[in-house]
Amino acid sequence: MSSKASRGRLPYPRSIRARFSLAVGALFLVVLTAVGALTVSGVRHSIATEVFEDLHLAIVDWVSRMRPGYIPAPRPGKSTVHVRYLQLVDSRGRVVASNLAASGRAALSTVKPVPGDGMQDLTVCPPWRTDACLLVTVLLLDPQMPDAPLKNGPHYIYAGAVQPVALAKPYMQVGLGAAVLVASAVAAWATRVVVDRTLRPVRAISTRMREATAKDLSMRVPTPLHDDEIAEFAHASNSYLDRLEKAVKARHRFASLASHELRSPVTALRTQLEEALMYPADVDAGSALRNALHSTERLEAIIDDLLAYTRVKDAPLEAYHELDLVSVVEEELAALPPDGIPIRLRAASRPRVRGSRVQLGRVLNNLLANARRHARTHVHVTVEQVGDQAEVTVQDDGVGIDPEDRERVFDAFVRLPEGRRLDPGGSGLGLAISRETCLAHGGSLTVENCPRGTRFVLRLPVPGPDS
Repeated sequence: MSSKASRGRLPYPRSIRARFSLAVGALFLVVLTAVGALTVSGVRHSIATEVFEDLHLAIVDWVSRMRPGYIPAPRPGKSTVHVRYLQLVDSRGRVVASNLAASGRAALSTVKPVPGDGMQDLTVCPPWRTDACLLVTVLLLDPQMPDAPLKNGPHYIYAGAVQPVALAKPYMQVGLGAAVLVASAVAAWATRVVVDRTLRPVRAISTRMREATAKDLSMRVPTPLHDDEIAEFAHASNSYLDRLEKAVKARHRFASLASHELRSPVTALRTQLEEALMYPADVDAGSALRNALHSTERLEAIIDDLLAYTRVKDAPLEAYHELDLVSVVEEELAALPPDGIPIRLRAASRPRVRGSRVQLGRVLNNLLANARRHARTHVHVTVEQVGDQAEVTVQDDGVGIDPEDRERVFDAFVRLPEGRRLDPGGSGLGLAISRETCLAHGGSLTVENCPRGTRFVLRLPVPGPDS
């Protein structure tokens, strides 16, 4: 076991917390990175578009003032605040005219558009400008145009602006990246805190469950005040502990009772054999063997009932088949000895059930044999269907069972005085096995009120047409 678990805390809530934190942090990182990249791209595009629009306006303003044979001095307008350089360059790359800032400078670019290209926008980094690059727009002045100012070959107008810091330096990307990392870390931390608080009751429940199952099954897990899935989990855990405690107590009681019941025939057998060995002259060998055989048969009967009881409670159910319940009762009646108290059968209907023929036959045989053993004059058996259940009623006219004992008779090894008198060799497991079999078939077996004697009622579900 890990050191974490040994300190009373399971490792899995911590793993869930870490997985959720990492997942949320990664999700925030991906989403914010994508959003940030789109935002930065949009901002950069907007800044570049604004600068190039100023360059276009400056070129259009200069061209609009040109006349054939006349080149006015370039002057960027007040509206074109980003424009810093204006040049008119011939086809050989020589600067024909420029504003003061571009005076004495080489051509801003060597890019020369061809007719039909219109204005071209580009980014250049001239060697004389080491601190920043330039955004440049170039326009071809075609000498073939009727109002071309210069007829001696093509000329090019270059307008340039210093690249804004937002485009020249990665400050925006770095800042956005840092913000994304911080936001993702905060989201992961917040998720970790929330998941930790959410799983805190689960850890408390898990700790208490381990303590209860290891030390004291009477302990129960704490139930949160609010009504949510964790509270439902706590209620389910307490229900499980209730069932587990009852099952363990039943196992212990069953083991204790089984030991007690087995000790009696074993002790009797040992006593008989020791007496025959110690006093061989005084003990009749045939009588001793018969007594030993009787004790062995008693022991064998108890062991068989114990195996049957355990098989019904713990073993997988046998394959179920559709059965005619009246036919099963009739077969068990035919298997009883012909002499004895008469048993009358009344079949109000013929319900069909799904179940094990062997197991249900054993239940009916036990009920019929018990009823005949305790009856004085007769036994009545009724088979009918009531709603969606088949009912088999076995009623005798004997002394009956007191109301306070009607549930005890279904406990293992419980035998009432009347039962011990009429069947001294019984194991006290017949009714316990019968009830467990009925429960395994989805039914019930109870003792109900009647004017005289005892009335056992067996109920089994009747499958619907779609079953």
